[in-house]
Amino acid sequence: MFNKVMIANRGAIAVRILRTLKKMNIASLVVYTRADRDSLHVELADEAVLIGEGPAKESYINGELILRTALEHGVDGIHPGYGFLSENASFARACAEQGIAFIGPEPEHIELFGLKHTARALTEAAGVPLLPGTGLMENLAEAVLQARRIGYPVMLKSTAGGGGIGMRICENEAELQESYASVTRLAAANFNDGGVFLEKYITQARHVEVQIFGNADGEAVALGERDCSVQRRNQKVVEETPAPRLPEDVRRRMLECARMLAEAANYRSAGTVEFLYDAASEQFYFLEVNTRLQVEHGVTEEVLGIDLVEWMVREAKHDLRNLPDLVRHPQGHSLQVRLYAEDAGQDFRPSAGVIDDVVWPAGARVETWIAKGVDVTTLYDPMLAKIIVHADDRDAAIEAMIACLDELRVYGLTTNQSYVAALLQEPDFRGGQVHTGMLAGFSPLERAIEVIDGGIQTTVQDYPGRTGYWDIGVPPSGPMDALSFRIGNRLLGNEDEAAGLEMTFRGGSYRFRDTIRFCLTGAAMTADLDGVPVLPYAPTEAPAGSVLTVGEAASGMRTYLLAAGGLDIPLTLGSAATFTLGGFGGYGGGALRPGAVLRVKPSAGRPLPAAAPASRPAVSREW
Repeated sequence: MFNKVMIANRGAIAVRILRTLKKMNIASLVVYTRADRDSLHVELADEAVLIGEGPAKESYINGELILRTALEHGVDGIHPGYGFLSENASFARACAEQGIAFIGPEPEHIELFGLKHTARALTEAAGVPLLPGTGLMENLAEAVLQARRIGYPVMLKSTAGGGGIGMRICENEAELQESYASVTRLAAANFNDGGVFLEKYITQARHVEVQIFGNADGEAVALGERDCSVQRRNQKVVEETPAPRLPEDVRRRMLECARMLAEAANYRSAGTVEFLYDAASEQFYFLEVNTRLQVEHGVTEEVLGIDLVEWMVREAKHDLRNLPDLVRHPQGHSLQVRLYAEDAGQDFRPSAGVIDDVVWPAGARVETWIAKGVDVTTLYDPMLAKIIVHADDRDAAIEAMIACLDELRVYGLTTNQSYVAALLQEPDFRGGQVHTGMLAGFSPLERAIEVIDGGIQTTVQDYPGRTGYWDIGVPPSGPMDALSFRIGNRLLGNEDEAAGLEMTFRGGSYRFRDTIRFCLTGAAMTADLDGVPVLPYAPTEAPAGSVLTVGEAASGMRTYLLAAGGLDIPLTLGSAATFTLGGFGGYGGGALRPGAVLRVKPSAGRPLPAAAPASRPAVSREW
């Protein structure tokens, strides 16, 4: 077995591989950039080597640098994970030339299946169903003629690459003519290969993939299928196994086709054969082969009780025999959601920041690289974690995932948590009627307040704040005008300690992402909700999408924005209050910046009538 294995990757997959290496008593070496210095994979590894500042081209996908580092530190195997160098045949070949095992498929398999037109040729020879399509095309004129033969809509695809890059749906000839140049240019820029071809496009297709594994003895097995139809812009969001509403004869034929293809190629190690499934005709068609471990491999492991990373390590040492005897009958249902650092309410804009705190659900398998204090940048893929559950059946798995997402908290940046939680409640998803276009137009409400303009200085505060820590250099925190703060909470039916916003001199503007009741108290700042004046000390209902604009203080200095239920903010030293000089507490440890999204807890209390002027605190220019 290996003495030391390098993980040429980062993030959740690096942590995942580390745990298997530790189980196998194999020493681990990870590489990292300065931007990733606080990642869990750096903390958990036996050795960690700094290879750059941040950009992936200069670090994680610099094959020469990775291999030189491996040689310098005496590793005898490299696991590439997924992405980066995992499907780089030149890198895999260079590893072999240096006497280092590439823990993955053979370079020849990466090349064979990496170019989709050669993969189609092998697939056709193996008798696997193919979508009507073409080989590589020379020019636009040929593409137009071929599209007329196939019939619209068609998918224009680059032969190299993946992940949705270099793919364009063309509904008619005009769209094909418009797309051809841009797709070939994009393919050449990203994959150094501008070759393109056409395939028939199925409007309501499902994306179903089969996990395959092969060994040096020529044995190949199919390890069940996964449904990956829930996608946004060709990026998967939810994956599960077994695939719902898939007829058993279709399942059986799909698994056998995948196994036959792996066997025909003498495939080694882990891979995935992807199919498009047309539920209306109950026909499936070959899409592509991914010659690597997939992000969603965990759901297969859950239902089969196996460790695919361990299998890959063993096979790289020619220590995996009698594959069919190792395959178990699947048990139950497994579901995975991908937690991304992105703002679904702003067209999935990437989110960045320091993790204020994180609470993982107790009932899930969590694969992640983040922890409290980790700085999440926009340099890499936005995936923060994979949340995986396993239950007796699909309904139970969905309920388990809903419970896990309800328990999950990631503070300090915006994630797609609410978006996915809402999706799991959709009737079509609950009924298993999934397809690749089902997220088009899906825009659920989110119980949150978005900061458009944080004013001069707006911070999160709570009552009584952070007290009793002067002896360690932390002064008292909390609202300066605690009385006005508490009155606002009581008017909304909140507890006194519910967290809210303290606005200084000028309030700024805020968008309500759901219907939320709020109240303004404290200094007299002019305010309007979508142009309608808002009275102070009067609980007001903000419709979803409405914008509250708060101007300058006419008298006094600090105004409070309280929301029914209170803001969902982690406690630091017993309080959610912001300590700006110390850089902790509240949201990000400082004043709110545009783009921050503050979750609001469910409202539990009953709002009161507006406070009479006589009961409001007097605001003057004297303390």
